[in-house]
Amino acid sequence: MFYLKVAIATLLTLVLWVVLVVVGVLYGWWREPIATPGDARAFMDAAIEIIEERNRGNVALVLLEAGEVFDEYYATSGDHVDRDTLFPAASMSKWITAFGVMKLVEDGKVDLDRPVGDYLTRWQLPPGDFDNDGVTVRRLLSHMAGLTDGLGYGDYEPHEEVPTLEASLTEPRASSGESVKIAVGREPGTEWEYSGGGYLVLQLLVEEVTGQTFEDYMQSAILPPLGMNRSTHRYIGAMENASKSYDEIGEPATMYRHASSAATGFASTAADMALFLQAQLPGRVAANPLQADTIAAMRDPQASILGFEIWGLGTMLYAPTATGDFVFGHGGQNDPAINTEARVNPDTGDGIVVLV
Repeated sequence: MFYLKVAIATLLTLVLWVVLVVVGVLYGWWREPIATPGDARAFMDAAIEIIEERNRGNVALVLLEAGEVFDEYYATSGDHVDRDTLFPAASMSKWITAFGVMKLVEDGKVDLDRPVGDYLTRWQLPPGDFDNDGVTVRRLLSHMAGLTDGLGYGDYEPHEEVPTLEASLTEPRASSGESVKIAVGREPGTEWEYSGGGYLVLQLLVEEVTGQTFEDYMQSAILPPLGMNRSTHRYIGAMENASKSYDEIGEPATMYRHASSAATGFASTAADMALFLQAQLPGRVAANPLQADTIAAMRDPQASILGFEIWGLGTMLYAPTATGDFVFGHGGQNDPAINTEARVNPDTGDGIVVLV
């Protein structure tokens, strides 16, 4: 009995410690501000100093205050970099994809809670131990669909042929180098697990519903109304004014191709991403393809860990705001050294874009 009590006490202590860590991360207990809160100029100056000390590649930084661009800064290891330079977005692509899917929902062409398989004819999730009908559009957007692929898409060399969408769904190239299947590995709706494969399924959904390629749909229905005229899903290595990639010692690295446009194949600029942040705020973009209520619904919590809300409909929920809303957005990381972040506080209209 004594050892059982010790084991229970140890387990409770561990759980409480994990909760404490999660809360501390959410509220920034262990982070030292780099500037006085509310002082945008001091923050920007401190951020520029950090970049100039550490940068070994290309960086674009934009700061929004009250919904307007407060300042922007660009650094380079030798290339020309400006507000219109294209950067690979990595997994930040998923936020843009979610915007496109929610347009189809708003237009009545897609039901968030209908099984995604109802819309698909060119490929279906393989049968398994769980009901694939539990894989809804809502759950794919929020990584709650029970898919256990954990992708991480592997890159393709510029000379390699990129597989078809169906081939990539059937046998994706994982960044881990391991064999991975896009399949339901746990009961849909029960647990959050990040799934790049889910966004490849959403790419197919868009194509099946619209009759267009995913890239053509995004280029016609989403990006132009937002004024994101430089943003693209085309291979960035063939584009003008595009940032090179660099390795860990600052040498130019391969500009890879990607098999999943929806999950990781988007490229954008600091200027375009600033517009995208402004599009999250009511009345800032006249031709916004989504209504304000739809955008707000995208940050309604859909997934949690230990009771803390972490994910909406294609959006990462970073921290609660004073009104009970969330600082939200999306980030992305990919080889060889791609890092992107875009976040906005809907209470204040403050936001930040970092493309590296």
